[in-house]
Amino acid sequence: MTNEEDNKGERIAKYLARAGVASRREAERLIEQGIVTVDGEVLTSPAFKVLDGMDVRVDGSRVRGKEPLRLWRYHKPSGLVTTHKDPQGRPTVFDAVSDRLPRVISVGRLDLTTEGLLLLTNDGALARQLELPANAWTRRYRIRAYGRVTQDALDKLAQGVAIDGIDYKPIRARLDQMKGGNAWITASITEGKNREIRKVMEHLGLKVNRLIRTAFGPFQLGALEEGAIDEVPSKQIKEQLGAKTCKLLGL
Repeated sequence: MTNEEDNKGERIAKYLARAGVASRREAERLIEQGIVTVDGEVLTSPAFKVLDGMDVRVDGSRVRGKEPLRLWRYHKPSGLVTTHKDPQGRPTVFDAVSDRLPRVISVGRLDLTTEGLLLLTNDGALARQLELPANAWTRRYRIRAYGRVTQDALDKLAQGVAIDGIDYKPIRARLDQMKGGNAWITASITEGKNREIRKVMEHLGLKVNRLIRTAFGPFQLGALEEGAIDEVPSKQIKEQLGAKTCKLLGL
Protein backbone atom coordinates (compact mmCIF):
# COMPACT_ATOMS: atom_id res chain seq x y z
CA MET A 1 0.00 0.00 0.00
CA THR A 2 1.54 3.35 -1.03
CA ASN A 3 0.56 6.89 -1.76
CA GLU A 4 3.82 8.06 -3.32
CA GLU A 5 1.89 10.34 -5.70
CA ASP A 6 0.90 12.52 -2.76
CA ASN A 7 3.58 14.84 -1.38
CA LYS A 8 1.42 15.93 1.54
CA GLY A 9 0.92 14.20 4.85
CA GLU A 10 3.41 12.80 7.37
CA ARG A 11 5.59 9.73 6.92
CA ILE A 12 4.15 6.80 8.85
CA ALA A 13 7.24 6.28 11.03
CA LYS A 14 7.23 9.92 12.14
CA TYR A 15 3.45 9.79 12.65
CA LEU A 16 3.75 6.75 14.95
CA ALA A 17 6.65 8.32 16.82
CA ARG A 18 4.78 11.59 17.41
CA ALA A 19 1.79 9.59 18.63
CA GLY A 20 4.00 7.81 21.16
CA VAL A 21 3.60 4.37 19.60
CA ALA A 22 7.24 3.66 18.88
CA SER A 23 10.50 5.28 17.85
CA ARG A 24 10.93 5.73 14.11
CA ARG A 25 13.24 2.73 13.96
CA GLU A 26 10.81 0.58 15.94
CA ALA A 27 7.95 1.82 13.75
CA GLU A 28 9.74 0.42 10.71
CA ARG A 29 10.04 -2.94 12.47
CA LEU A 30 6.31 -2.89 13.26
CA ILE A 31 5.60 -2.34 9.56
CA GLU A 32 7.89 -5.25 8.67
CA GLN A 33 5.88 -7.43 11.08
CA GLY A 34 2.73 -6.59 9.11
CA ILE A 35 0.79 -5.26 12.10
CA VAL A 36 0.36 -1.67 10.92
CA THR A 37 -2.78 -0.95 8.88
CA VAL A 38 -4.15 2.18 7.24
CA ASP A 39 -7.87 2.26 6.42
CA GLY A 40 -7.98 -1.51 6.86
CA GLU A 41 -5.06 -2.37 4.56
CA VAL A 42 -1.75 -3.78 5.77
CA LEU A 43 1.03 -1.27 5.31
CA THR A 44 4.20 -2.46 3.57
CA SER A 45 6.22 0.72 3.09
CA PRO A 46 7.77 3.02 5.75
CA ALA A 47 7.62 5.78 3.09
CA PHE A 48 3.82 5.89 3.26
CA LYS A 49 2.41 9.30 4.20
CA VAL A 50 -0.52 9.60 6.55
CA LEU A 51 -3.22 12.12 5.67
CA ASP A 52 -5.84 13.65 7.95
CA GLY A 53 -8.76 11.35 8.58
CA MET A 54 -6.95 8.09 7.86
CA ASP A 55 -7.59 5.19 10.23
CA VAL A 56 -4.13 4.09 11.40
CA ARG A 57 -3.92 1.01 13.60
CA VAL A 58 -1.12 -0.99 15.22
CA ASP A 59 -1.97 -4.58 16.05
CA GLY A 60 -5.65 -3.66 15.79
CA SER A 61 -5.52 -0.67 18.14
CA ARG A 62 -6.31 2.70 16.61
CA VAL A 63 -3.56 5.31 16.79
CA ARG A 64 -4.85 8.67 17.97
CA GLY A 65 -3.39 12.05 17.09
CA LYS A 66 -0.51 13.57 18.98
CA GLU A 67 -1.13 13.91 22.72
CA PRO A 68 0.53 16.52 24.97
CA LEU A 69 4.15 15.53 25.59
CA ARG A 70 4.67 13.59 28.81
CA LEU A 71 7.61 11.85 30.49
CA TRP A 72 7.74 9.31 33.33
CA ARG A 73 10.40 7.79 35.57
CA TYR A 74 9.98 4.03 35.94
CA HIS A 75 11.88 1.76 38.33
CA LYS A 76 12.39 -1.25 36.09
CA PRO A 77 12.68 -4.58 37.89
CA SER A 78 15.01 -7.33 36.73
CA GLY A 79 13.39 -9.85 34.39
CA LEU A 80 11.65 -7.50 31.96
CA VAL A 81 12.77 -6.82 28.39
CA THR A 82 12.57 -3.31 26.97
CA THR A 83 10.73 -4.11 23.77
CA HIS A 84 7.11 -3.99 22.63
CA LYS A 85 7.10 -7.51 21.17
CA ASP A 86 9.51 -10.17 22.39
CA PRO A 87 10.01 -13.14 20.00
CA GLN A 88 10.78 -15.36 22.99
CA GLY A 89 7.58 -14.42 24.78
CA ARG A 90 9.32 -12.95 27.80
CA PRO A 91 7.48 -10.32 29.92
CA THR A 92 8.11 -6.77 28.77
CA VAL A 93 8.34 -3.37 30.39
CA PHE A 94 5.36 -2.25 28.34
CA ASP A 95 3.21 -5.15 29.53
CA ALA A 96 4.09 -4.20 33.10
CA VAL A 97 2.97 -0.56 32.73
CA SER A 98 0.09 -0.99 30.29
CA ASP A 99 -2.60 -0.69 32.97
CA ARG A 100 -1.10 2.53 34.37
CA LEU A 101 0.13 4.49 31.35
CA PRO A 102 -1.01 5.30 27.82
CA ARG A 103 0.99 3.70 25.05
CA VAL A 104 4.61 4.76 25.66
CA ILE A 105 8.10 4.19 24.33
CA SER A 106 11.36 4.02 26.23
CA VAL A 107 14.27 6.41 26.18
CA GLY A 108 17.03 3.93 25.40
CA ARG A 109 16.88 0.45 26.88
CA LEU A 110 17.89 -1.60 29.87
CA ASP A 111 18.70 -5.25 29.28
CA LEU A 112 16.77 -8.14 30.82
CA THR A 113 18.53 -8.27 34.19
CA THR A 114 19.41 -4.58 34.59
CA GLU A 115 17.28 -2.73 37.12
CA GLY A 116 16.64 0.90 37.91
CA LEU A 117 15.73 4.09 36.13
CA LEU A 118 14.06 3.83 32.74
CA LEU A 119 12.48 6.92 31.21
CA LEU A 120 9.20 6.41 29.36
CA THR A 121 7.45 8.93 27.12
CA ASN A 122 4.43 9.22 24.86
CA ASP A 123 6.45 11.28 22.35
CA GLY A 124 8.91 9.70 19.94
CA ALA A 125 10.57 13.02 19.12
CA LEU A 126 11.32 13.59 22.80
CA ALA A 127 12.79 10.10 23.14
CA ARG A 128 15.07 10.76 20.18
CA GLN A 129 16.24 14.09 21.64
CA LEU A 130 17.03 12.55 25.03
CA GLU A 131 19.02 9.75 23.37
CA LEU A 132 21.15 12.02 21.15
CA PRO A 133 24.88 11.38 21.73
CA ALA A 134 25.43 15.15 21.41
CA ASN A 135 23.68 15.57 24.77
CA ALA A 136 26.36 13.42 26.42
CA TRP A 137 24.09 12.95 29.39
CA THR A 138 25.65 10.90 32.14
CA ARG A 139 24.18 7.49 32.96
CA ARG A 140 25.07 6.49 36.51
CA TYR A 141 25.02 2.89 37.78
CA ARG A 142 25.44 0.95 41.00
CA ILE A 143 27.27 -2.29 40.27
CA ARG A 144 27.68 -5.45 42.29
CA ALA A 145 30.30 -7.69 40.76
CA TYR A 146 31.99 -10.90 41.87
CA GLY A 147 35.76 -10.61 42.12
CA ARG A 148 38.36 -8.24 43.44
CA VAL A 149 39.42 -4.89 42.00
CA THR A 150 41.40 -1.88 43.14
CA GLN A 151 40.59 1.80 42.87
CA ASP A 152 43.74 2.20 40.77
CA ALA A 153 42.36 -0.22 38.19
CA LEU A 154 39.05 1.65 38.13
CA ASP A 155 40.82 5.01 37.80
CA LYS A 156 42.42 3.86 34.55
CA LEU A 157 38.95 3.64 32.97
CA ALA A 158 38.89 7.44 33.01
CA GLN A 159 41.27 7.28 30.05
CA GLY A 160 38.87 5.15 28.03
CA VAL A 161 39.42 1.51 27.15
CA ALA A 162 39.42 -0.67 24.03
CA ILE A 163 37.92 -4.17 24.32
CA ASP A 164 37.76 -6.61 21.40
CA GLY A 165 38.29 -3.78 18.94
CA ILE A 166 35.57 -1.55 20.45
CA ASP A 167 36.57 1.78 21.95
CA TYR A 168 34.73 2.86 25.08
CA LYS A 169 34.75 6.47 26.16
CA PRO A 170 36.09 7.47 29.60
CA ILE A 171 34.25 5.95 32.54
CA ARG A 172 34.34 7.39 36.04
CA ALA A 173 34.23 4.59 38.59
CA ARG A 174 34.54 4.46 42.38
CA LEU A 175 35.02 1.40 44.56
CA ASP A 176 32.45 1.79 47.33
CA GLN A 177 33.11 -1.38 49.29
CA MET A 178 34.14 -5.03 49.20
CA LYS A 179 31.53 -7.28 50.76
CA GLY A 180 32.12 -10.99 50.83
CA GLY A 181 33.35 -11.96 47.38
CA ASN A 182 31.67 -8.98 45.71
CA ALA A 183 32.75 -5.45 44.90
CA TRP A 184 30.22 -2.61 45.00
CA ILE A 185 31.07 0.08 42.47
CA THR A 186 29.48 3.34 41.34
CA ALA A 187 30.17 4.14 37.69
CA SER A 188 29.21 6.93 35.30
CA ILE A 189 29.20 6.65 31.51
CA THR A 190 28.19 9.05 28.75
CA GLU A 191 27.89 6.70 25.79
CA GLY A 192 25.86 3.65 26.75
CA LYS A 193 27.05 1.11 24.17
CA ASN A 194 25.48 -2.35 24.22
CA ARG A 195 26.25 -4.06 27.56
CA GLU A 196 29.03 -1.52 28.14
CA ILE A 197 29.21 -1.79 31.93
CA ARG A 198 29.20 -5.59 31.91
CA LYS A 199 31.91 -5.81 29.25
CA VAL A 200 34.17 -3.27 30.93
CA MET A 201 33.82 -4.96 34.31
CA GLU A 202 34.57 -8.33 32.72
CA HIS A 203 37.67 -6.74 31.19
CA LEU A 204 38.76 -6.01 34.79
CA GLY A 205 38.16 -9.61 35.84
CA LEU A 206 34.78 -8.95 37.47
CA LYS A 207 31.47 -10.73 36.87
CA VAL A 208 28.49 -8.39 37.23
CA ASN A 209 25.66 -10.04 39.18
CA ARG A 210 23.56 -6.95 39.82
CA LEU A 211 23.29 -3.72 37.84
CA ILE A 212 21.12 -0.75 38.81
CA ARG A 213 20.83 2.49 36.82
CA THR A 214 20.40 5.34 39.27
CA ALA A 215 20.43 8.35 36.92
CA PHE A 216 19.95 9.32 33.29
CA GLY A 217 21.23 12.86 32.85
CA PRO A 218 19.39 15.11 35.29
CA PHE A 219 16.70 12.52 35.99
CA GLN A 220 17.28 10.47 39.15
CA LEU A 221 15.93 7.14 40.39
CA GLY A 222 15.93 8.51 43.93
CA ALA A 223 13.62 6.67 46.34
CA LEU A 224 11.29 5.41 43.59
CA GLU A 225 10.32 1.87 44.58
CA GLU A 226 10.76 -1.11 42.28
CA GLY A 227 7.96 -1.22 39.70
CA ALA A 228 6.77 2.29 40.60
CA ILE A 229 6.10 5.09 38.10
CA ASP A 230 6.37 8.84 38.64
CA GLU A 231 5.56 11.53 36.09
CA VAL A 232 8.17 14.23 35.48
CA PRO A 233 6.55 17.70 35.73
CA SER A 234 6.43 19.55 32.40
CA LYS A 235 8.27 22.47 34.04
CA GLN A 236 11.21 20.22 34.85
CA ILE A 237 11.26 18.80 31.32
CA LYS A 238 11.45 22.30 29.84
CA GLU A 239 14.17 23.36 32.28
CA GLN A 240 16.35 20.40 31.38
CA LEU A 241 15.85 20.48 27.61
CA GLY A 242 16.57 24.15 27.01
CA ALA A 243 14.78 26.70 24.83
CA LYS A 244 16.09 25.43 21.46
CA THR A 245 14.99 21.85 21.98
CA CYS A 246 11.67 22.92 23.50
CA LYS A 247 10.94 24.97 20.40
CA LEU A 248 11.82 22.00 18.18
CA LEU A 249 9.40 19.82 20.13
CA GLY A 250 6.67 22.44 20.15
CA LEU A 251 6.74 22.96 23.92
